[in-house]
Amino acid sequence: MIRLYDTMAREKRAFEPADPSRVTMYVCGPTVYNRAHIGNARPYVVFDLLARLLRHHYGADSLVYARNFTDVDDKIIDAARAENVDPSIVTSRYEKLFLDDMAALSVLPTTLMPRATEHIGEMIGMIARLIETGHAYEAEEHVLFHVPSDRDYGVLSRRDRDAMIAGARVEVASYKKDPADFVLWKPSAPDVIGWDSPWGRGRPGWHIECSAMAEAHLGETIDIHAGGVDLQFPHHENEIAQSEGANGKKFVNYWMHNGFVQVDKEKMSKSLGNFFTVRDILKKYDAEVVRFFILRAHYRSPLNYSDAHLDDAKAALTRLYTALRDHPAAQAKVDWHEPHAQRFKQAMDDDFGTPEAVAELHQLANQAFQGDAGAARQLKALGGVLGLLQREPQEFLQGRPAGVSEAWIAEKIAERQAARARKDYGEADRIRAELLERGIVLEDKAGITSWRRL
Repeated sequence: MIRLYDTMAREKRAFEPADPSRVTMYVCGPTVYNRAHIGNARPYVVFDLLARLLRHHYGADSLVYARNFTDVDDKIIDAARAENVDPSIVTSRYEKLFLDDMAALSVLPTTLMPRATEHIGEMIGMIARLIETGHAYEAEEHVLFHVPSDRDYGVLSRRDRDAMIAGARVEVASYKKDPADFVLWKPSAPDVIGWDSPWGRGRPGWHIECSAMAEAHLGETIDIHAGGVDLQFPHHENEIAQSEGANGKKFVNYWMHNGFVQVDKEKMSKSLGNFFTVRDILKKYDAEVVRFFILRAHYRSPLNYSDAHLDDAKAALTRLYTALRDHPAAQAKVDWHEPHAQRFKQAMDDDFGTPEAVAELHQLANQAFQGDAGAARQLKALGGVLGLLQREPQEFLQGRPAGVSEAWIAEKIAERQAARARKDYGEADRIRAELLERGIVLEDKAGITSWRRL
Protein backbone atom coordinates (compact mmCIF):
# COMPACT_ATOMS: atom_id res chain seq x y z
CA MET A 1 0.00 0.00 0.00
CA ILE A 2 1.36 3.42 -0.97
CA ARG A 3 1.16 6.22 1.56
CA LEU A 4 1.54 9.82 0.41
CA TYR A 5 1.83 13.05 2.37
CA ASP A 6 -1.26 15.10 1.57
CA THR A 7 -0.60 18.82 2.02
CA MET A 8 -4.29 19.48 2.56
CA ALA A 9 -4.57 16.94 5.40
CA ARG A 10 -1.07 17.71 6.77
CA GLU A 11 -0.42 13.99 7.18
CA LYS A 12 0.41 10.82 5.28
CA ARG A 13 -2.61 9.07 3.86
CA ALA A 14 -3.08 5.69 2.22
CA PHE A 15 -3.33 6.35 -1.51
CA GLU A 16 -6.64 5.16 -2.92
CA PRO A 17 -7.25 6.33 -6.50
CA ALA A 18 -10.83 6.79 -7.59
CA ASP A 19 -10.19 4.34 -10.44
CA PRO A 20 -7.07 2.13 -10.10
CA SER A 21 -7.14 1.48 -13.84
CA ARG A 22 -6.96 5.24 -14.55
CA VAL A 23 -4.89 7.05 -11.94
CA THR A 24 -4.82 10.80 -12.67
CA MET A 25 -1.99 13.18 -11.83
CA TYR A 26 -1.42 16.82 -12.78
CA VAL A 27 1.87 18.64 -12.20
CA CYS A 28 2.16 22.36 -12.89
CA GLY A 29 4.60 22.78 -15.76
CA PRO A 30 7.01 25.54 -16.75
CA THR A 31 6.35 29.02 -18.07
CA VAL A 32 8.47 28.82 -21.20
CA TYR A 33 10.31 32.12 -21.49
CA ASN A 34 13.76 31.13 -20.19
CA ARG A 35 16.00 28.14 -19.39
CA ALA A 36 14.95 25.98 -16.44
CA HIS A 37 17.11 26.22 -13.32
CA ILE A 38 17.73 23.34 -10.94
CA GLY A 39 14.98 24.58 -8.62
CA ASN A 40 12.52 24.45 -11.52
CA ALA A 41 13.71 20.95 -12.39
CA ARG A 42 13.32 19.42 -8.93
CA PRO A 43 9.53 18.84 -9.07
CA TYR A 44 9.75 17.23 -12.50
CA VAL A 45 12.45 14.79 -11.37
CA VAL A 46 10.65 14.11 -8.08
CA PHE A 47 7.23 13.52 -9.61
CA ASP A 48 8.76 11.51 -12.44
CA LEU A 49 9.78 9.15 -9.66
CA LEU A 50 6.24 9.15 -8.27
CA ALA A 51 4.92 8.39 -11.77
CA ARG A 52 7.31 5.44 -12.02
CA LEU A 53 6.14 4.20 -8.62
CA LEU A 54 2.46 4.48 -9.56
CA ARG A 55 2.99 2.68 -12.87
CA HIS A 56 4.84 -0.10 -11.08
CA HIS A 57 2.06 -0.44 -8.52
CA TYR A 58 -1.03 -0.10 -10.74
CA GLY A 59 0.24 -1.15 -14.17
CA ALA A 60 2.29 0.39 -16.96
CA ASP A 61 -0.75 1.96 -18.68
CA SER A 62 -2.67 2.91 -15.54
CA LEU A 63 -1.38 6.47 -15.06
CA VAL A 64 -2.67 9.50 -16.95
CA TYR A 65 -0.06 12.12 -16.14
CA ALA A 66 -0.47 15.69 -17.39
CA ARG A 67 2.22 18.36 -17.12
CA ASN A 68 1.32 21.61 -18.86
CA PHE A 69 3.20 24.35 -20.64
CA THR A 70 2.25 27.92 -19.75
CA ASP A 71 2.81 29.56 -23.11
CA VAL A 72 0.91 32.82 -22.60
CA ASP A 73 2.16 35.05 -19.80
CA ASP A 74 3.40 38.59 -19.28
CA LYS A 75 6.99 37.33 -18.94
CA ILE A 76 6.70 35.64 -22.32
CA ILE A 77 5.25 38.80 -23.86
CA ASP A 78 8.12 40.86 -22.43
CA ALA A 79 10.73 38.37 -23.71
CA ALA A 80 9.17 38.37 -27.20
CA ARG A 81 9.03 42.16 -27.26
CA ALA A 82 12.71 42.35 -26.28
CA GLU A 83 13.59 40.11 -29.26
CA ASN A 84 11.03 41.72 -31.55
CA VAL A 85 9.52 38.32 -32.39
CA ASP A 86 6.16 36.62 -32.03
CA PRO A 87 5.64 35.05 -28.57
CA SER A 88 5.34 31.62 -30.20
CA ILE A 89 9.01 31.88 -31.26
CA VAL A 90 10.03 32.28 -27.62
CA THR A 91 7.74 29.58 -26.29
CA SER A 92 8.61 26.96 -28.90
CA ARG A 93 12.32 27.53 -28.32
CA TYR A 94 12.18 27.20 -24.54
CA GLU A 95 9.68 24.36 -24.63
CA LYS A 96 12.15 22.33 -26.67
CA LEU A 97 15.07 23.28 -24.43
CA PHE A 98 13.04 22.30 -21.37
CA LEU A 99 12.27 18.89 -22.87
CA ASP A 100 15.94 18.42 -23.72
CA ASP A 101 16.90 19.20 -20.11
CA MET A 102 14.29 16.78 -18.78
CA ALA A 103 15.41 14.02 -21.13
CA ALA A 104 18.98 14.51 -19.95
CA LEU A 105 17.78 14.06 -16.35
CA SER A 106 15.99 10.82 -17.34
CA VAL A 107 12.55 12.32 -16.77
CA LEU A 108 10.21 10.09 -18.74
CA PRO A 109 7.67 11.67 -21.11
CA THR A 110 4.34 12.46 -19.49
CA THR A 111 1.09 11.13 -20.92
CA LEU A 112 -0.07 14.63 -21.82
CA MET A 113 1.62 18.01 -22.28
CA PRO A 114 -1.24 20.49 -22.76
CA ARG A 115 -0.44 24.07 -23.76
CA ALA A 116 -2.39 27.00 -22.38
CA THR A 117 -2.86 28.60 -25.81
CA GLU A 118 -4.61 25.43 -27.01
CA HIS A 119 -7.24 25.64 -24.23
CA ILE A 120 -8.49 29.21 -24.38
CA GLY A 121 -12.01 27.98 -25.16
CA GLU A 122 -12.06 25.80 -22.05
CA MET A 123 -10.83 28.73 -19.95
CA ILE A 124 -13.52 31.04 -21.30
CA GLY A 125 -16.12 28.37 -20.56
CA MET A 126 -14.94 27.94 -16.97
CA ILE A 127 -14.87 31.70 -16.40
CA ALA A 128 -18.45 31.95 -17.72
CA ARG A 129 -19.53 29.26 -15.23
CA LEU A 130 -17.86 31.14 -12.39
CA ILE A 131 -19.79 34.28 -13.31
CA GLU A 132 -23.04 32.26 -13.45
CA THR A 133 -22.43 30.77 -10.00
CA GLY A 134 -21.67 34.16 -8.46
CA HIS A 135 -17.97 33.52 -7.87
CA ALA A 136 -16.70 35.95 -10.51
CA TYR A 137 -17.61 39.34 -11.93
CA GLU A 138 -16.73 41.58 -14.87
CA ALA A 139 -15.20 45.00 -14.25
CA GLU A 140 -13.51 47.35 -16.73
CA GLU A 141 -12.81 44.62 -19.30
CA HIS A 142 -11.42 42.35 -16.59
CA VAL A 143 -13.04 39.31 -15.05
CA LEU A 144 -12.09 38.63 -11.43
CA PHE A 145 -12.70 35.84 -8.97
CA HIS A 146 -14.44 37.25 -5.90
CA VAL A 147 -12.56 35.65 -3.02
CA PRO A 148 -15.21 36.39 -0.31
CA SER A 149 -17.67 34.28 -2.36
CA ASP A 150 -15.67 31.18 -1.39
CA ARG A 151 -16.01 30.61 2.36
CA ASP A 152 -13.36 27.87 2.22
CA TYR A 153 -10.74 30.01 0.48
CA GLY A 154 -7.37 29.45 2.13
CA VAL A 155 -8.06 25.84 3.15
CA LEU A 156 -4.85 24.54 1.53
CA SER A 157 -2.32 27.11 2.74
CA ARG A 158 -4.17 27.92 6.00
CA ARG A 159 -3.07 31.54 5.96
CA ASP A 160 -5.04 34.32 7.55
CA ARG A 161 -6.55 36.94 5.27
CA ASP A 162 -3.84 39.58 5.72
CA ALA A 163 -1.10 37.03 5.06
CA MET A 164 -2.89 35.81 1.96
CA ILE A 165 -3.21 39.32 0.52
CA ALA A 166 0.46 40.04 1.23
CA GLY A 167 1.60 36.66 -0.10
CA ALA A 168 -0.35 37.00 -3.32
CA ARG A 169 1.23 40.42 -4.04
CA VAL A 170 -2.20 41.54 -5.17
CA GLU A 171 -2.54 44.36 -7.63
CA VAL A 172 -4.29 47.38 -6.16
CA ALA A 173 -7.07 48.26 -8.59
CA SER A 174 -10.15 50.44 -8.25
CA TYR A 175 -12.32 47.94 -10.09
CA LYS A 176 -11.82 45.17 -7.52
CA LYS A 177 -14.65 44.47 -5.10
CA ASP A 178 -12.15 43.07 -2.61
CA PRO A 179 -8.32 43.48 -2.44
CA ALA A 180 -7.87 39.68 -2.50
CA ASP A 181 -9.81 39.20 -5.76
CA PHE A 182 -7.64 37.78 -8.53
CA VAL A 183 -7.73 38.04 -12.32
CA LEU A 184 -9.33 35.38 -14.51
CA TRP A 185 -9.30 37.41 -17.74
CA LYS A 186 -7.62 40.68 -18.66
CA PRO A 187 -7.65 42.92 -21.74
CA SER A 188 -4.89 42.83 -24.34
CA ALA A 189 -3.65 45.90 -26.20
CA PRO A 190 -3.84 45.69 -30.01
CA ASP A 191 -0.14 44.78 -30.27
CA VAL A 192 -0.32 42.11 -27.54
CA ILE A 193 -1.39 38.48 -27.95
CA GLY A 194 -5.10 38.02 -27.23
CA TRP A 195 -8.32 36.18 -28.02
CA ASP A 196 -11.92 37.24 -28.46
CA SER A 197 -14.18 36.57 -25.49
CA PRO A 198 -17.57 37.69 -24.13
CA TRP A 199 -15.65 40.31 -22.13
CA GLY A 200 -13.60 41.68 -25.02
CA ARG A 201 -10.30 40.77 -26.59
CA GLY A 202 -7.85 39.63 -23.96
CA ARG A 203 -5.93 36.78 -22.40
CA PRO A 204 -6.31 34.54 -19.36
CA GLY A 205 -4.87 35.01 -15.91
CA TRP A 206 -2.28 32.43 -14.90
CA HIS A 207 -4.34 30.48 -12.36
CA ILE A 208 -7.30 29.68 -14.60
CA GLU A 209 -5.02 27.92 -17.08
CA CYS A 210 -4.26 24.91 -14.90
CA SER A 211 -7.85 24.55 -13.67
CA ALA A 212 -9.13 24.42 -17.24
CA MET A 213 -6.42 22.08 -18.56
CA ALA A 214 -6.73 19.68 -15.62
CA GLU A 215 -10.49 19.45 -16.10
CA ALA A 216 -10.21 19.05 -19.87
CA HIS A 217 -7.82 16.12 -19.71
CA LEU A 218 -8.27 14.47 -16.32
CA GLY A 219 -11.80 15.31 -15.19
CA GLU A 220 -13.51 17.48 -12.61
CA THR A 221 -11.91 15.57 -9.72
CA ILE A 222 -8.36 14.25 -10.00
CA ASP A 223 -6.32 11.94 -7.80
CA ILE A 224 -3.06 13.87 -7.39
CA HIS A 225 -2.08 17.47 -8.02
CA ALA A 226 1.57 18.30 -7.41
CA GLY A 227 4.20 20.99 -7.72
CA GLY A 228 6.73 23.01 -5.79
CA VAL A 229 5.83 24.27 -2.34
CA ASP A 230 5.98 27.85 -3.67
CA LEU A 231 2.87 27.09 -5.76
CA GLN A 232 0.80 26.20 -2.73
CA PHE A 233 -0.25 29.83 -2.40
CA PRO A 234 -1.62 31.57 -4.32
CA HIS A 235 -1.60 29.33 -7.40
CA HIS A 236 -2.97 26.08 -6.01
CA GLU A 237 -5.26 27.89 -3.60
CA ASN A 238 -6.75 29.75 -6.54
CA GLU A 239 -7.06 26.59 -8.61
CA ILE A 240 -9.17 25.05 -5.85
CA ALA A 241 -11.40 28.12 -5.69
CA GLN A 242 -11.89 28.19 -9.47
CA SER A 243 -12.41 24.48 -10.10
CA GLU A 244 -14.70 23.85 -7.14
CA GLY A 245 -16.55 27.12 -7.71
CA ALA A 246 -17.21 26.18 -11.34
CA ASN A 247 -18.09 22.51 -10.78
CA GLY A 248 -19.37 22.21 -7.22
CA LYS A 249 -17.13 19.16 -6.72
CA LYS A 250 -13.92 18.38 -4.88
CA PHE A 251 -11.07 19.25 -7.21
CA VAL A 252 -8.15 17.15 -5.90
CA ASN A 253 -7.96 14.16 -3.57
CA TYR A 254 -4.22 14.37 -2.77
CA TRP A 255 -2.13 17.55 -2.85
CA MET A 256 1.65 17.06 -2.96
CA HIS A 257 4.46 19.62 -2.81
CA ASN A 258 8.23 19.31 -2.98
CA GLY A 259 10.58 21.51 -0.95
CA PHE A 260 12.67 24.40 -2.22
CA VAL A 261 16.13 24.16 -3.68
CA GLN A 262 18.19 26.60 -1.61
CA VAL A 263 21.45 28.46 -2.05
CA ASP A 264 22.95 29.69 1.23
CA LYS A 265 19.60 28.97 2.93
CA GLU A 266 17.71 31.19 0.47
CA LYS A 267 15.18 29.86 -2.03
CA MET A 268 16.68 29.57 -5.51
CA SER A 269 14.76 31.80 -7.91
CA LYS A 270 15.19 33.90 -11.02
CA SER A 271 13.91 36.98 -9.20
CA LEU A 272 16.69 36.72 -6.60
CA GLY A 273 19.32 36.02 -9.24
CA ASN A 274 20.74 33.10 -7.24
CA PHE A 275 19.91 30.38 -9.74
CA PHE A 276 21.88 27.86 -11.77
CA THR A 277 20.36 26.59 -14.99
CA VAL A 278 20.20 22.88 -15.72
CA ARG A 279 22.17 23.54 -18.89
CA ASP A 280 25.05 25.21 -17.01
CA ILE A 281 25.13 22.50 -14.34
CA LEU A 282 25.30 19.79 -17.02
CA LYS A 283 28.44 21.44 -18.39
CA LYS A 284 30.15 20.51 -15.11
CA TYR A 285 28.34 17.39 -13.94
CA ASP A 286 27.00 14.23 -15.50
CA ALA A 287 23.20 14.36 -15.79
CA GLU A 288 22.83 11.17 -13.76
CA VAL A 289 24.78 12.78 -10.93
CA VAL A 290 22.31 15.66 -10.95
CA ARG A 291 19.33 13.29 -10.87
CA PHE A 292 20.94 11.35 -8.02
CA PHE A 293 21.64 14.61 -6.16
CA ILE A 294 17.95 15.53 -6.37
CA LEU A 295 16.56 12.11 -5.48
CA ARG A 296 18.72 11.09 -2.57
CA ALA A 297 17.17 13.85 -0.44
CA HIS A 298 13.56 13.41 0.64
CA TYR A 299 11.35 15.35 -1.75
CA ARG A 300 9.63 17.40 0.97
CA SER A 301 12.89 18.55 2.53
CA PRO A 302 14.81 21.64 1.41
CA LEU A 303 17.62 20.74 -0.98
CA ASN A 304 20.82 22.73 -0.51
CA TYR A 305 22.60 23.37 -3.80
CA SER A 306 26.38 23.72 -4.00
CA ASP A 307 29.27 22.25 -5.96
CA ALA A 308 30.33 20.47 -2.77
CA HIS A 309 26.98 18.69 -2.52
CA LEU A 310 27.10 17.72 -6.20
CA ASP A 311 30.67 16.48 -5.76
CA ASP A 312 29.48 14.34 -2.87
CA ALA A 313 26.64 12.96 -5.01
CA LYS A 314 29.13 12.20 -7.78
CA ALA A 315 31.38 10.31 -5.35
CA ALA A 316 28.44 8.28 -4.02
CA LEU A 317 27.16 7.42 -7.49
CA THR A 318 30.69 6.53 -8.60
CA ARG A 319 30.87 4.08 -5.70
CA LEU A 320 27.65 2.39 -6.83
CA TYR A 321 28.84 2.11 -10.44
CA THR A 322 32.20 0.81 -9.26
CA ALA A 323 30.38 -1.95 -7.39
CA LEU A 324 28.74 -2.94 -10.68
CA ARG A 325 31.96 -2.80 -12.71
CA ASP A 326 33.09 -6.27 -11.65
CA HIS A 327 29.67 -7.78 -12.48
CA PRO A 328 29.04 -6.83 -16.13
CA ALA A 329 26.33 -9.48 -16.53
CA ALA A 330 24.08 -7.89 -13.89
CA GLN A 331 20.48 -7.91 -15.16
CA ALA A 332 17.84 -5.31 -14.27
CA LYS A 333 15.10 -7.50 -12.81
CA VAL A 334 14.18 -7.04 -9.16
CA ASP A 335 13.77 -9.98 -6.81
CA TRP A 336 11.15 -8.44 -4.53
CA HIS A 337 11.42 -11.31 -2.05
CA GLU A 338 15.03 -10.41 -1.20
CA PRO A 339 15.38 -8.46 2.11
CA HIS A 340 17.09 -5.37 0.63
CA ALA A 341 14.40 -5.12 -2.03
CA GLN A 342 11.67 -5.49 0.59
CA ARG A 343 13.17 -2.64 2.66
CA PHE A 344 13.61 -0.58 -0.51
CA LYS A 345 9.94 -1.08 -1.40
CA GLN A 346 8.82 -0.30 2.14
CA ALA A 347 10.72 3.01 1.98
CA MET A 348 9.37 3.91 -1.43
CA ASP A 349 5.79 3.05 -0.52
CA ASP A 350 6.07 5.32 2.53
CA ASP A 351 5.79 8.71 0.78
CA PHE A 352 8.63 7.59 -1.53
CA GLY A 353 11.38 7.77 1.06
CA THR A 354 14.40 7.94 -1.21
CA PRO A 355 17.07 8.45 1.51
CA GLU A 356 16.23 5.03 2.98
CA ALA A 357 15.95 3.49 -0.49
CA VAL A 358 19.38 4.83 -1.49
CA ALA A 359 20.81 3.46 1.76
CA GLU A 360 19.74 -0.01 0.62
CA LEU A 361 21.60 0.52 -2.66
CA HIS A 362 24.78 1.20 -0.70
CA GLN A 363 24.25 -1.92 1.39
CA LEU A 364 23.94 -3.95 -1.79
CA ALA A 365 27.09 -2.28 -3.13
CA ASN A 366 28.96 -3.46 -0.02
CA GLN A 367 27.98 -7.03 -0.84
CA ALA A 368 28.81 -6.62 -4.52
CA PHE A 369 32.32 -5.45 -3.58
CA GLN A 370 32.71 -8.75 -1.72
CA GLY A 371 31.95 -10.67 -4.91
CA ASP A 372 28.20 -11.21 -4.48
CA ALA A 373 26.83 -11.26 -8.04
CA GLY A 374 23.26 -11.51 -6.77
CA ALA A 375 23.68 -8.28 -4.82
CA ALA A 376 25.01 -6.60 -7.98
CA ARG A 377 21.93 -7.72 -9.90
CA GLN A 378 19.67 -6.31 -7.18
CA LEU A 379 21.67 -3.08 -7.08
CA LYS A 380 21.25 -2.45 -10.79
CA ALA A 381 17.60 -3.49 -10.78
CA LEU A 382 16.62 -1.32 -7.81
CA GLY A 383 18.63 1.55 -9.23
CA GLY A 384 16.46 1.25 -12.32
CA VAL A 385 13.37 1.92 -10.20
CA LEU A 386 14.91 5.33 -9.43
CA GLY A 387 15.98 5.91 -13.03
CA LEU A 388 19.63 5.28 -12.10
CA LEU A 389 22.48 2.81 -12.73
CA GLN A 390 21.28 1.63 -16.14
CA ARG A 391 24.42 2.55 -18.12
CA GLU A 392 27.44 0.39 -18.63
CA PRO A 393 29.64 1.05 -15.56
CA GLN A 394 32.65 1.95 -17.68
CA GLU A 395 30.62 4.54 -19.58
CA PHE A 396 29.90 6.40 -16.36
CA LEU A 397 33.30 5.83 -14.75
CA GLN A 398 35.13 7.07 -17.84
CA GLY A 399 33.10 10.27 -17.80
CA ARG A 400 31.06 9.67 -20.93
CA PRO A 401 27.88 11.78 -20.62
CA ALA A 402 24.52 10.04 -20.34
CA GLY A 403 22.23 10.11 -23.33
CA VAL A 404 25.03 10.29 -25.91
CA SER A 405 24.09 7.18 -27.85
CA GLU A 406 24.65 6.96 -31.58
CA ALA A 407 20.88 7.10 -32.12
CA TRP A 408 20.65 10.33 -30.09
CA ILE A 409 23.55 11.85 -32.06
CA ALA A 410 21.90 10.91 -35.36
CA GLU A 411 18.64 12.49 -34.22
CA LYS A 412 20.41 15.73 -33.32
CA ILE A 413 22.25 15.81 -36.65
CA ALA A 414 18.93 15.36 -38.46
CA GLU A 415 17.44 18.23 -36.46
CA ARG A 416 20.41 20.42 -37.37
CA GLN A 417 20.11 19.55 -41.06
CA ALA A 418 16.41 20.44 -40.99
CA ALA A 419 17.22 23.77 -39.32
CA ARG A 420 19.85 24.57 -41.96
CA ALA A 421 17.40 23.63 -44.73
CA ARG A 422 14.92 26.20 -43.47
CA LYS A 423 17.81 28.70 -43.00
CA ASP A 424 17.40 28.77 -39.22
CA TYR A 425 21.13 29.04 -38.67
CA GLY A 426 20.75 30.12 -35.07
CA GLU A 427 19.06 26.82 -34.23
CA ALA A 428 21.65 24.90 -36.23
CA ASP A 429 24.44 26.57 -34.26
CA ARG A 430 22.64 25.83 -30.98
CA ILE A 431 22.45 22.11 -31.84
CA ARG A 432 26.15 22.04 -32.77
CA ALA A 433 26.97 23.71 -29.43
CA GLU A 434 24.74 21.26 -27.56
CA LEU A 435 26.55 18.32 -29.12
CA LEU A 436 29.91 19.87 -28.32
CA GLU A 437 28.85 20.23 -24.68
CA ARG A 438 28.20 16.48 -24.69
CA GLY A 439 31.65 15.78 -26.14
CA ILE A 440 30.57 15.36 -29.79
CA VAL A 441 32.35 17.28 -32.57
CA LEU A 442 30.60 17.74 -35.93
CA GLU A 443 32.51 18.01 -39.19
CA ASP A 444 30.83 19.24 -42.41
CA LYS A 445 32.54 18.23 -45.66
CA ALA A 446 31.09 18.21 -49.18
CA GLY A 447 27.55 18.46 -47.84
CA ILE A 448 27.99 15.48 -45.52
CA THR A 449 28.08 15.75 -41.73
CA SER A 450 30.22 13.35 -39.75
CA TRP A 451 30.95 13.25 -36.04
CA ARG A 452 33.55 12.13 -33.56
CA ARG A 453 33.87 12.03 -29.80
CA LEU A 454 36.30 14.34 -28.06
